[in-house]
Amino acid sequence: MAFKDTNQQHLLSKIATSNGHGEDSPYFDGWKAFESNPFHPTNNQHGVIQMGLAENKLCFDLIQEWIMNNPEASICTPEGVNHFSDIAIFQDYHGLPEFRNAVAKFMAKVRGDRVSFNPDRIVMSGGATGAHEMLAFCLADPGDAFLVPTPYYPGFDRDLRWRTGVQLLPVVCESSENFKVTEKALEAAYERAQEAKIRVKGLLITNPSNPLGTVLDKETLRILVSFINEKNIHLVCDEIYAATVFSQPGFVSISEVIEEEITCNRDLIHIVYSLSKDMGFPGFRVGIVYSYNDAVVSCCRKMSSFGLVSSQTQHLIASMLSDDEFVNRFIAESAKRLEKRHKVFTRGLAQVGIGCLKSTAGLFLWMDLSHLLKEKTFEAEMSLWRVIISDVKLNVSPGSSFHCSDPGWFRVCFANMDDSTMERALTRIRTFALQSTEVTVPKKRQRWGSNHHLRLSFSSRTGRVDDCLLSPHSPIPQSPLVRART
Repeated sequence: MAFKDTNQQHLLSKIATSNGHGEDSPYFDGWKAFESNPFHPTNNQHGVIQMGLAENKLCFDLIQEWIMNNPEASICTPEGVNHFSDIAIFQDYHGLPEFRNAVAKFMAKVRGDRVSFNPDRIVMSGGATGAHEMLAFCLADPGDAFLVPTPYYPGFDRDLRWRTGVQLLPVVCESSENFKVTEKALEAAYERAQEAKIRVKGLLITNPSNPLGTVLDKETLRILVSFINEKNIHLVCDEIYAATVFSQPGFVSISEVIEEEITCNRDLIHIVYSLSKDMGFPGFRVGIVYSYNDAVVSCCRKMSSFGLVSSQTQHLIASMLSDDEFVNRFIAESAKRLEKRHKVFTRGLAQVGIGCLKSTAGLFLWMDLSHLLKEKTFEAEMSLWRVIISDVKLNVSPGSSFHCSDPGWFRVCFANMDDSTMERALTRIRTFALQSTEVTVPKKRQRWGSNHHLRLSFSSRTGRVDDCLLSPHSPIPQSPLVRART
């Protein structure tokens, strides 16, 4: 068997045998825990609840209603089948004109119509994953690097690095400063790269932030534009959460800032967008590169042939996003429902002494469990995470998998489930928090009458959380990151 494995390794490429995809991260191990024991409200009530996946399911009813009322938007219905022969045949890599026009219009609508987008600059790809890789191929050579403020989405290590050979260098943002991106941190990261003789080709930002759920203000965006112009490097702006902003401060796109910056070199500015988060369509694989650089647009369009959006999907999306009444209603209702879910979850956590970074966007919370750590280390963070996965049966993602510089932070997604499952998840984590530490609840947040001090100890692994028997064993014993360590 060993001989066969050795031969297999020898026969495969370096990419095939490397771990560059990043699946050895606890971020992905949490998904495996869920997949091996998924929660179901009737069939598996004691299973793992998925809170590690940033999906937006809160407005599916609006989407379904529109599809029912517009059956002609699909070429696979009696009402739309007359378009089948036109749509099913080969389409130009540019994409259907009506699709690019509708996406450009939607991007402007999401940004309050304060800026417009040229449909001819829109390049489609297989989701934001494909869009990021296309840009990495176009902007950098193997060994070159992008600076990325921390904490950042773990999938970037796969999207930009795995097949391109590009490096990601962290711009360390501190929790003491609410993870704000500062000029000082940018300069420090750039200097470290210079000292290591690494060529920096760009700066990658996510706005609104994943995992923080915060938005960058206009002044910070101006600092970023000034920085990349001074260094003559690219600025890639991931804006896939643009329509998930649910309260003030609102979203400011990089496209708005460069409209005001006369000295900005627009050839350095590129936007990645997608309908996966704003519309809740990750399965449709609709990703967008919008570049102000003609050469990049041309190169990306050639590369898009490796990951085109199906013409059937383009046809449906074009019809849906061209419906102004529906789009306006969807954007407003989505923000309303996200805000409500955010309030319910943050208030529930606050009642047991769990705080979150203040946020106004996204499908998740940046949850602070540092007070539950046995010591302020990433080893302690991983130990706590294993308990949450195996005993509390919640898949939340540890901050270390997002390259966070301070232990104890966790991303918890709240928009990928119905109200009943959300309440069950909240009950599980609240119960665990009360059992794990001595909790003093501020009087103004008191919900349990006059007893302000709840003293409960997590003294036994045989206690029950949400009617779920706690177990010392991981639901995925094959994963060393989830397996309990002695």
